[in-house]
Amino acid sequence: MAVATENGTQTANGQSNGQSNGHLNGNGPVEHHIRYIPFAYSSEDSEATARRLVLAIRPAWESADSKVEFVRFTDGITNTLLKAVYKKAGLSKDEVNKEAILLRAYGNGTDLIIDRHRETQNHELLMRYGLAPELLARFENGMMYRFVQGSMTHPEDLRKPVIYKAVAKRLAQWHAVVPCITARTGHSRRNSKNTDFIVPSEALGDAEFQQIIDSVAPGKPPPNVWTVMQKWIFALPTDTEAQRERQAQLQKELTRTVAELSQRPGLGTNGLVFAHCDLLSGNVIVLPKSQQTPADDSNGVTAKDTTIDVTFIDYEYATPSPAAFDIANHFAEWGGFDCDFSVLPTRVQRREFITAYIRAYYAYQGEKNGTTADYDEAAEVDRLLNEVDVFRGLPGFYWGIWALIQATISQIDFDYASYAETRLGEYWAWRDEISGDRQRAGKEIPLREKRWAQEQ
Repeated sequence: MAVATENGTQTANGQSNGQSNGHLNGNGPVEHHIRYIPFAYSSEDSEATARRLVLAIRPAWESADSKVEFVRFTDGITNTLLKAVYKKAGLSKDEVNKEAILLRAYGNGTDLIIDRHRETQNHELLMRYGLAPELLARFENGMMYRFVQGSMTHPEDLRKPVIYKAVAKRLAQWHAVVPCITARTGHSRRNSKNTDFIVPSEALGDAEFQQIIDSVAPGKPPPNVWTVMQKWIFALPTDTEAQRERQAQLQKELTRTVAELSQRPGLGTNGLVFAHCDLLSGNVIVLPKSQQTPADDSNGVTAKDTTIDVTFIDYEYATPSPAAFDIANHFAEWGGFDCDFSVLPTRVQRREFITAYIRAYYAYQGEKNGTTADYDEAAEVDRLLNEVDVFRGLPGFYWGIWALIQATISQIDFDYASYAETRLGEYWAWRDEISGDRQRAGKEIPLREKRWAQEQ
């Protein structure tokens, strides 16, 4: 999760880290020739280290009649973002922004959560489909990529029909066009805390550890959202008995949820699409009018509905996932980091979003295959609407685990521990609702579930 703001103007994003070499090979990894700079960014000496990195790829910026300036964006809750601009006499603001660079430094210890090698592959894969800015270089603890002009959305913007229909269209393009790339699930074994609840840690070699992660959802090629959650559970803190008990409890819930949800049929290949998995408001960017594409009824958004176009940034959590999870996860973000459940999408709003999504998805599928998609729109909308309902509790589980880890490693001023309890509470409330336990106990329906059931 990374957010960047500058008076309402936002960057585009990318991802990075990893080493390989040059092409997309079937369903194998994307390989790359991205320059690597053997320097690191330091928050203790921010401007000097950032300048050194930027000048390594833009040596011409070190001229006597120019000035390199840095704009620190509002930190997200994972990474640090700096916009580097080249100020020189005679350059307009638009010309300066066209040459601007975004420097993104990873949060402390986040390699425990994020596969940085995979992140670079994600960025390059999206670049091939025109869905990500140019990745310029990697460095020891981050990457640099081209700045893209646009306006970052806020949670209240996500609730505007003109925005959420544009988001639906762009997300459908991701899911319909970008292939899922199979590889081992990246992990940081040296930092994983405990696997004793599955098999004694000392008896587990690297190959066996990898196999446990990659096979958590039988028949689903890794990596995927299920393997990511498994590696996160292995990385949970286990210093106290209470922490070890919670880890075992969450492992039990993951096993249960995988059994219930991972084999459900869905869009994409083998029920998986290339998913963003972190589509919060800060990662949705409204493009300038000069970059808008003409409205196209075939892609699910009409000229009447659409006066904007959006793009997505921050691909570090992108991984194959059920489309319903990616959409449910986005809907959860309508309430922002404050988790305001009173503004989550109603059933009518979800149907409008999913209708726009389905039209765009099948239009992009047709373009990719050189055919006209033949599908029953009403049936497909109903099917996906139901699937998103089924998956509505999973984002709370996913981000709850993540926040428990961040609470032990992050140096950013954010109350991860409380956030973890709020997000996991969403999962438990969903469990109680679908099981009937809440009704049988005579308890009042929680606000999130109440809002989710609301028609309008």
